[in-house]
Amino acid sequence: MEPITELDARYSAEGATATGWAEARETLERAETFWLATVRPDGSPHVTTLLAVWHDGALCFCTGAGEQKARNLESNQRCTLTTGANSLGEGLDVVVEGVAERVTDSGRLKRLADAYELKYGSEWRFEVGDDAFLNSRGDRVLVFAVAPAKAFGFRKGHFSQTRWRFQQH
Repeated sequence: MEPITELDARYSAEGATATGWAEARETLERAETFWLATVRPDGSPHVTTLLAVWHDGALCFCTGAGEQKARNLESNQRCTLTTGANSLGEGLDVVVEGVAERVTDSGRLKRLADAYELKYGSEWRFEVGDDAFLNSRGDRVLVFAVAPAKAFGFRKGHFSQTRWRFQQH
């Protein structure tokens, strides 16, 4: 289902048009790195860079169970993933807000492991355990999927700001 797309003229150049979701989704598919923002139990923010794949309508990422982001998501699953270019004159930055849901289904985990290896190469190959990835040392790696609730696109050059709102199931 396609999201509701709106141009925010307050932050857009005169004559700008909204960016289509297809272009934003393609940006998410091609991006190699993302910034993940989560909230610590004490309310303070935590931001870290990571790899992610766009799969089945969600951004999917993995992390060790003891890492700060995993601990944060235990108490608050809401998060934001951001990607884009560090250029002011061109490009599209995309921000995805949603809820990080643990992926534990072995069939979906296998498809995601294949997607990681296809996108990032054999050094990012994971085996699939009972409810998580297993890295090359055999450590459990938790997998999360963030289906967008809301997303923003920031076009550089001829500036525009687009908001996409998604219907929640």
